[in-house]
Amino acid sequence: LLHHIISCQCTDKSTCVHMLLLRSNRKALNMKFSCLVIWAGTLFLNPVTADCNITSQTVTCEESGKNLSDIPTTPFQNITKLSLKNNKITLKDRDKQILRSFINLTELYLNENVITELYNNSFCNLSKLVILDISNNSISTVHKAAFAGLNQLSVLNLSCNKITQLDSDVFTSLKSLTVLNLQYNFLKYFHIKSSFKLIKIVLAGNPWTCSCDLLDLQLWLNASNVTMENENTTTCTFPNTREKFSVKTAAIHTADCKIEKPSLENTSTFATTSSALLSDPTPNNITGNNATRVELPLLGKSWTFLAGVLGFVLSTTLLIFTAVKCPTWYRYLISYSHRRLEENDSEMFEQEFSADMNSSPTGSGTNNEEPIVIFEKIPAFVPDEDGFIEDKYID
Repeated sequence: LLHHIISCQCTDKSTCVHMLLLRSNRKALNMKFSCLVIWAGTLFLNPVTADCNITSQTVTCEESGKNLSDIPTTPFQNITKLSLKNNKITLKDRDKQILRSFINLTELYLNENVITELYNNSFCNLSKLVILDISNNSISTVHKAAFAGLNQLSVLNLSCNKITQLDSDVFTSLKSLTVLNLQYNFLKYFHIKSSFKLIKIVLAGNPWTCSCDLLDLQLWLNASNVTMENENTTTCTFPNTREKFSVKTAAIHTADCKIEKPSLENTSTFATTSSALLSDPTPNNITGNNATRVELPLLGKSWTFLAGVLGFVLSTTLLIFTAVKCPTWYRYLISYSHRRLEENDSEMFEQEFSADMNSSPTGSGTNNEEPIVIFEKIPAFVPDEDGFIEDKYID
């Protein structure tokens, strides 16, 4: 600064110093503004980044309890463990797009978030995922292909949600699944296929209804080598006669379930409450003061009754129609009972008429000359194209 002052050609030294200070302040402001623009652009392009720890074999990203509404992006594509519990993640389309980039992910924790629905292909690109924890959310619906692509998934935790029904096809793609946790949901029935292989299953805390709809689950629990955790607390809630009985040992009459058994393999919805009543002879089925049991119709005979009613209605209608139309048909039949006119009929008529005229007596006062009757030969009748005439129009 002193060097510039000495070399300054200004006559007033104070004015020269002021000009030099303004120039230096302007340069400093320009530099600060440039840095501010660069920092703002970085935040815009990469709004949330994950805090990850890198070791020789794993990349662990811990983003729990940060009030996040979206899954954060990260420059590390080889993440093996990602924890996002206790946030506000909904697992929408943008979250699914970000998850698809974590192709090396083996553990994913999304518990204690606000997920309400698991859509198809939510984790389709995570082929190496082994552990998936989605507990303590508000999940009420799980689509059939929600877990498609998770070929290596071994542990699935869906506990503490609001799931009311589950299709057995949801888990068909999980060939490596060994542990399934479904406790503390709202499941009453669970149709499961016999080919489903597990080592451990947790079903406690659900309002199980021990009727025909739960029969296939009970048979699978007893036939397979699966271990049901908390078996003593996994009990029936309905009906009252089987309350507090374990779902694995509760008495379900298989004879009453034969009607609906063929549809248990492929159905994805709950049966009506009538199926439960068929196998549940409890006091709830008693009505009236005289304690008479409600007679429920067998579902298998309804189609025969309907067929009988339809046959009766059709036959009655046919008989009435026949009775009404029979006189009309008879008149038409009689009107067409005729013989065809022949060509020699006119000659026969002439001969008969001549004989009658000759045999008739003549008066005394009449002329001796006999009257001469001349007949002209009527030309033969030429029929129409069809060769028939309508007799009922001939006098």
